[in-house]
Amino acid sequence: MAPSFSKLLKYVPPKKVAMVSGAAIVVYLVGFKKNSQKTAKAAAFVSGKGDPNSKEKIHVDKTFLKHLMRILKILIPNFFCKEMGFVVLIAFMLVLRTRFDVWMIENGTAIESAIIDRNKGRFLIHLFRFIYTQPAIALTNQMLKYGLNSLKLRFRMRFTMSIYKSYLSGHTYYKMSNIDNRIANADQLITQDVERFCNSLVDLYSNLSKPLLDMVIYIYRLNNTIGPQGPASMIAYLVVSGIFLNKLRRPIGKFTVTEQRLEGEYRYVNSRLITNSEEIAFYNGNEKERETVTNSFFKLFNHLQGFLKFRFRMGIIDDIVAKYTATTIGYLIVSRPFLDMDYEKFRNASQPELLENYYRSGRMLVRLAQAMGRIVLAGREMSRLAGFTARVTELMNVTDELNNGIYKRTMINNSKNSSKNSSSTRTASTSDSDIVITDGEDEAQQQPQQELVPGSGNVVLQDNIIRFDKVPLVTPNGDVLVREMSFEVRSGLNVIICGPNGCGKSSLFRVLGELWPLFGGTLVKPHRSKLFYVPQRPYMTLGTLRDQIIYPHTKKEMTARGYKDADLEEYLEQVQMLDILKNNGGWDSVEDWMDVLSGGEKQRVAMARLFYHKPQFAILDECTSAVSVDVEGFMYRRCREIGITLFTVSHRKSLWVHHEYYLYMDGRGKYEFKSISDGMSEPFGS
Repeated sequence: MAPSFSKLLKYVPPKKVAMVSGAAIVVYLVGFKKNSQKTAKAAAFVSGKGDPNSKEKIHVDKTFLKHLMRILKILIPNFFCKEMGFVVLIAFMLVLRTRFDVWMIENGTAIESAIIDRNKGRFLIHLFRFIYTQPAIALTNQMLKYGLNSLKLRFRMRFTMSIYKSYLSGHTYYKMSNIDNRIANADQLITQDVERFCNSLVDLYSNLSKPLLDMVIYIYRLNNTIGPQGPASMIAYLVVSGIFLNKLRRPIGKFTVTEQRLEGEYRYVNSRLITNSEEIAFYNGNEKERETVTNSFFKLFNHLQGFLKFRFRMGIIDDIVAKYTATTIGYLIVSRPFLDMDYEKFRNASQPELLENYYRSGRMLVRLAQAMGRIVLAGREMSRLAGFTARVTELMNVTDELNNGIYKRTMINNSKNSSKNSSSTRTASTSDSDIVITDGEDEAQQQPQQELVPGSGNVVLQDNIIRFDKVPLVTPNGDVLVREMSFEVRSGLNVIICGPNGCGKSSLFRVLGELWPLFGGTLVKPHRSKLFYVPQRPYMTLGTLRDQIIYPHTKKEMTARGYKDADLEEYLEQVQMLDILKNNGGWDSVEDWMDVLSGGEKQRVAMARLFYHKPQFAILDECTSAVSVDVEGFMYRRCREIGITLFTVSHRKSLWVHHEYYLYMDGRGKYEFKSISDGMSEPFGS
């Protein structure tokens, strides 16, 4: 096949080959330009950057360097940290490896020269030098790999701990997913994007520092052999090609950001399928879920396919510009002094000397061209790093703002002036003072719009009392549930809360627990550590049976408070759950308690948890719906005995006897707070 092909080439004139190749390159460049514009628009559309209010562009520029410096201060906190030690180790290993590369070129040239001269003694000397140097070279290579991998791991540890410190501060993790809607998949950012950012940063450090070091050394060596014009020409080519390729690579940052977002969405729909598998199975919703999952996957697939085509086209240009053209220029430069018969240094040189000098200079210049090619290609990795940097910086900025009481959310403004609801989106923040939110149509017609600013209310901490003083009940999205709410509850007086679904019962507790911002008024309450929430479906943490009772405390905190396992056993006995202690191997047994315990058992464990914490106030949100009436009655009596004041959401009439007040919300913006003795003639519920 090869001989036939070589014969065929004899009949193809070089001019025709050049013309066809030139035409193919022109057609390719035109297609590259059009496809780049198309894929850039697709990336902007998927990543939400198609509007005038889009976020900043993702390029290797001053903004990128500013963000990178901010992150580097986290990754390398001081000069004497371990991370700095690995940075120095990698730099030293790179210097050593470059020195070995130069030595290998010189020693290899000497071996080949000895073979050509048929000098056996000189051949054996250089061969044995190569043999006994091999362990040092191998050790250097492995130390370099160890340093790079260790630095990636250390960077990831530093960055992850820094993000968790901010993300798990207060209720930031809740606000990010329920109030602020700038970050869609925080879990993917923390687990995947942080790792990829750290890997990309360390790889870039290695891929830039080694070629730069090679350039310095090879330029110095070649300057003595072929003069300064050769290295200067290579550097000029590096600058020109770098500017050219960097302009073409600009879409890579956008592609990277969009890829990570679509990966997060795809992972989310799959995890959602697992979380809600039972409900989906009851509905026989497998076909609908398959459609949802496949749609998410093909959005990712189409984006990756476009990215792959872009990298294919860009790879051709990278290879031509950074590899082959650079090598061609290297050959032209290195050949110049050898082909110049009047070059002073080689005028009287013998054939073996010319050959040895050419081999040495040629290999060094090829290595120099390769080093410059790697620097040019490092721009591709830098563009990708810019994408990861934009992602993790956005996470850092959002967590910092949430910790400072600022949230931003697209809010829907429902207008009823027309037959159809019109909606507009806007950004809300606790620092904005120009946000006006109004409630229903009737009230809006009777009175002018009142300004409701998120975060404008006051929270006053005081023990043994909960007082709402003209506090509006407003969702983070701007829906007004109750215009003004005022009532007072002191310790020892239980309140039952009732009303139709969607009237604002859970919203009231979110405001009370400081999960949602206040839109006005004054809220007097104990510190949130003295409030306890028991939901209908209690949360079971990962850990031992003991951890389920004392959550969120640790065993060390339990002991510091003076509690023992015998006390926890007493709480289990009070809720008739001693069997779980015997049947599951004791307090230190570790199970998947969300699956091991039934719904009623989880509710009783949650009540035992309440008895352990003994808060001033407890919010019981349908938390006894799956337990028997006699156990339920004991739980309420026990709470009264140990001084826990209850806010209960329930539709059971049997629970009214355990409460002194009721709070009824009708779902239309009105509420009623009265004593049960002179309130409703008929208890609400069943």
